Amino acid sequence: MAAYDYSRDASGAAGLAGRIGNVFVTGFAPVAADETPRSAGLFATLFGMIAEWNDTRLTRKSLMALTDRELDDIGLSRADIPAIARRR
Repeated sequence: MAAYDYSRDASGAAGLAGRIGNVFVTGFAPVAADETPRSAGLFATLFGMIAEWNDTRLTRKSLMALTDRELDDIGLSRADIPAIARRR
């Protein structure tokens, strides 16, 4: 949770500098309730794609680390690994 800098006054002499200070402290600029960034959906989609790719990569890496005997015990072969990793 980011801390909000209440010690700065956004009006008066501080003006824009006060608001900029708040952005650096919190990491986010204040956004009105009816304003949602249009890039939010794009960011969520991109983040989802990266997370899915990483999950597939970790699954494939974990299965490739198993021996042929261990794969046979769970009913898989090395040829099955790419399809299993993508299926998640």
